[in-house]
Amino acid sequence: GTNKNLIINGSMQVAQRATTYTGADNYNTVDRIKTIHSGLNEDVTSSQHELSSSDTPYSLGFRHSYHIQNGNQSAGAGAADLLSMQYRIEAQDLARSGWNYKSTSSYVTLSFWVKSSVAQSFGCFLRTHDGTQLTFPFETGALTADAWTKITRTIPGNASMGFSTDNGTGIEINISQFWGTDYTASGQTLDAWSTYSNSARLKDFPASTWYTTNDATFEITGLQLEVGSVATDFEHRSFAEELALCQRYCYVINMNSGDYSGFSGQALSTANAQVVSTFPVP
Repeated sequence: GTNKNLIINGSMQVAQRATTYTGADNYNTVDRIKTIHSGLNEDVTSSQHELSSSDTPYSLGFRHSYHIQNGNQSAGAGAADLLSMQYRIEAQDLARSGWNYKSTSSYVTLSFWVKSSVAQSFGCFLRTHDGTQLTFPFETGALTADAWTKITRTIPGNASMGFSTDNGTGIEINISQFWGTDYTASGQTLDAWSTYSNSARLKDFPASTWYTTNDATFEITGLQLEVGSVATDFEHRSFAEELALCQRYCYVINMNSGDYSGFSGQALSTANAQVVSTFPVP
């Protein structure tokens, strides 16, 4: 059906801010996807990467990925180091999704395509933010270097779960390149919900090889979260639809290109003006 994907811009086609950025963590390139990090010795570069016909997802209609290139983490993998791609879903979208999230026999399914220049398994986790915060850690399994792999996880509800009907964060999805031991626990159970703890967000990271490899790359596309126990084909939306959904969160007037269509106003003096900007999406 339509509107099944709870992820906005999962095909990574909208990048209003920039197509590449090197620097601090935040939303800097592909809309709705952010990079978070701590303890880096050299900044990573995030970008909207163009796929080619040699990329497996290309034949499925994907033309872009969210791409990270590692810096040189010369001090190694520290206990307080972390690097992760992150997506946040509004609580009201989950509350109204049709998922009976308090039932262990009701499911959502997460799927995405991933490629790493380094062969290893990567740790990921979902985190709820309302009520009793929970974490659902999982691993990608061993990836072959420079080969695309589709990852799917079917995720049950939990009696302690709850989502408000507001625009706060409901679920935070972390697809990670590294988390140090300050954030992980060796006894954490994979593929199951447990109470969230800052020091036990996920199981000890499978490997630090990618993180300690200079200029290693990691990219994802086709990010989808849907109600049900089966990963269905990705829901492709038109660029116009995806852009409008993204503009609820970010609206860029690109004055550098001479596009002043997003606002109008009048000069009051040589130093002052009144300007009215109309946002296309409330």
